[in-house]
Amino acid sequence: MKTTSSIIAFILLASLAWVSAGDYGWKASLSARDITPGVGVWMGGYAARKGPAAKIQQPLFAKALALKDEEGGRFVCLTLDLIGVPKALRTEIENYAFDTYQLPPASLVINASHTHCGPMIRLYRPPGSEDGTLRAPYNNIPDAEQALRVEEVTQYLEDVRIALKELIDECMGSLEPATLQFTRSKCGFAMNRRTPGPNKSWKNSPNPDGPVDHEVPVLQVFDAKKNLKGILFGYACHATTLSIMEINGDWPGYAQQFLEEDHPGVVAMFVNGASADQNPYPRRLQVYVERHGRSISTAVEAAMETTPVEIRGPLHAALAWPEIPYQTAPSKAALEKRVESTDRYESRHAAFLLEALNAGGSLPESYPVPVQVIRFGESMTWITMGGEVVVDYALRLKLEIGGKSGTPVWFAGYSNDVMTYIPSLRVLEEGGYEGGSAMRFVRSVIHPAPWERTIEETLVGKIHELYDELKMR
Repeated sequence: MKTTSSIIAFILLASLAWVSAGDYGWKASLSARDITPGVGVWMGGYAARKGPAAKIQQPLFAKALALKDEEGGRFVCLTLDLIGVPKALRTEIENYAFDTYQLPPASLVINASHTHCGPMIRLYRPPGSEDGTLRAPYNNIPDAEQALRVEEVTQYLEDVRIALKELIDECMGSLEPATLQFTRSKCGFAMNRRTPGPNKSWKNSPNPDGPVDHEVPVLQVFDAKKNLKGILFGYACHATTLSIMEINGDWPGYAQQFLEEDHPGVVAMFVNGASADQNPYPRRLQVYVERHGRSISTAVEAAMETTPVEIRGPLHAALAWPEIPYQTAPSKAALEKRVESTDRYESRHAAFLLEALNAGGSLPESYPVPVQVIRFGESMTWITMGGEVVVDYALRLKLEIGGKSGTPVWFAGYSNDVMTYIPSLRVLEEGGYEGGSAMRFVRSVIHPAPWERTIEETLVGKIHELYDELKMR
């Protein structure tokens, strides 16, 4: 009799929990589109690649989650199994969502998994080119192939644009009553990749003493009948297990695949975190990419076993693009000297900057970096930043914003515009790849010098400002 009473009490409590969770009138919809390129596409992610993809190992996807709160506030999250988010793509999709559905720009986030086994998606226009001819930004594409590769990237990005617009249309037209739950767990294969070397240098190798963010945030979406419909999850780690000439989503792709296989009918979406200085270890073998994918999917399952935070509204979002200044740009004489460097990347970047300087008379002094805050009532705060963000930002903002709110903070980098690395002050002063030297590999954006020392305080300060503004609503 005692056992029966306990069972009845448990059922009643569970029912009450669902009634309480369902009191808030969310509506939600999820969808996915295959955006796998064809075989033979030139791949992004490693500047030293010397040829196109040989095969398709795994499909790539664009996915969408649309939410609407009971006051009519809406939010759309788009995720891409791609190396980044070109700013022009963000702008076009933002304009489409606003013109078609009056979705405020702040209520849209586009996040890239940063797989290094996806297609090249960046093009650039040579500074001062009179005919406006686009070119591919990677160093190893022969001039004879430029026109082919430009056409290939242009058509592929058009296909991605169509897919994203279709996802928004589908989700906006199929919002249904839903319940949202937030949970967390941890996963440990990410390790800081900045290891001190001789003469204050920094090697790209595993550093077990470096800062990490092993948290795996999970948002579960249930329909009115309590069926699981969507899983949104994150992690702070580069998608660089593999460097093979085969298209695949790296470990985020496998994690999504495993979750969808284990939960038929569910859409699993990966949101990249502060991954700039984090690598998956071990690396380079196929067995490791699948193991890492399974590790994350298992961590998601573990999170789903913990006591959830019931997500309530209302939704409030804010977006800003603060201008981040560069350090003093090199002079024309300095660039002419760098062109003679035996380092081919240094030489080619200097030549690119010289082109820009000669064409425009000066080099840019700053660049706008997007920051975004989404508040889910008093339940959770989601912060996004553009660029490849080092882990210091996530660790700091979880403490500072979490301390203000007393509620979970989800941090995502690689959002809305991925233009280069975003170092903290610590990493900037230490130097190395993430501290500034990576900028020499970028030609889709003119980065004349490393960021100014004010970068961290400017970005973090703007995020606090946006959060405080939302709190007043």
